[in-house]
Amino acid sequence: MSATLDRFSHRLSAVFGLVFGSSLNRAHAQNKLARHIVALNGKTTPSEIINEVADCLKGILGYRLFAFVNKKNTGVDVWLDPRMYKTSIEEIIIKDFQVKDTKDLTYLNIHKGREECLEKFSLDSLVHYDHKEENCYSRLYMMPSKPITEFHDEVVRIVLQGCSAALSRQIKIQRLQDAAAIDPLTGCYNRRAFETQLKGYASGAARHGKPLSVFMFDLDHFKSVNDTYGHLGGDEVLKEVSRVVRRNIRTEDLLARYGGEEFIAILPETDQAHAIELADRLRQKIFALRIPFNNRTIRVTASFGVAQLGDGADIKKLVEDADSMLYKAKFNGRNTVMPGLIKVHRDETSSSSIQIKSSLCRQ
Repeated sequence: MSATLDRFSHRLSAVFGLVFGSSLNRAHAQNKLARHIVALNGKTTPSEIINEVADCLKGILGYRLFAFVNKKNTGVDVWLDPRMYKTSIEEIIIKDFQVKDTKDLTYLNIHKGREECLEKFSLDSLVHYDHKEENCYSRLYMMPSKPITEFHDEVVRIVLQGCSAALSRQIKIQRLQDAAAIDPLTGCYNRRAFETQLKGYASGAARHGKPLSVFMFDLDHFKSVNDTYGHLGGDEVLKEVSRVVRRNIRTEDLLARYGGEEFIAILPETDQAHAIELADRLRQKIFALRIPFNNRTIRVTASFGVAQLGDGADIKKLVEDADSMLYKAKFNGRNTVMPGLIKVHRDETSSSSIQIKSSLCRQ
């Protein structure tokens, strides 16, 4: 880090000598920027890093930070100044970064949506700066508050270089953490990571008095899939099923590969009834899958067991309950959710008669 700071120091001396008149102002601004660069190296999340950049640029040059966009292999992260109009910048980002729509953007800070009070902007009213690192590409969009000079540009680039270096380091650390927590075949969390995450989710649910449910599922007769199509065919099925499930649960839900063809998901702030409904929707989507492999089509079904965290926040019992329900689903014919959905049926012979029927959810 000291070598990096020495390089920054030499550049800062030259830049600030031209931008800021007196030696007192120059030294003050140079020290202030150096402190921000040092602080960047101590941040541990993208949001913390970019917040530091925002404070630095606003404090030293008076820039109004509009947006910071960082493109990684896994997607596009966006930090928005809360005062700026979200829709305007989203249109620019989607065009510049060639993403399909706003669903591909991950926001690193909360934007309250008070857009009726905010000014709309176009690309013509912004300046932007780019910086590339080995594993990320960043673009900074800003609304200048004073005429731009080459010296202002140089200060911004120094800050952006420090920011990108910090983000690149954080991405590397995250990759190492993911390697220990992610199942390489399906991209889901592995069992060990699931157990660690479940402790935190359960503690939070108990502390805030919120419901928490899990569903466990496995693929019916999966051995026959491997026997018929080989293990490569089985792997393709596992990847496709996990992809479909991940796409149809919320971002705050957590899906893990529990072992073999068995998966488990944590559903925060979800009671058992809603978890059962979700499980049945997923069961139907798996049933509808047509998975191409070696000029053939593989079809599979899945059985689900659902459980809700009890008052004692006993996570061992929670998983055991889900496993028990999964066993019952298998026993009841597979391609089933247990406990079964409770559906209300009106008796056609009497408008006032209501019948309650338990459905085992088989196709």
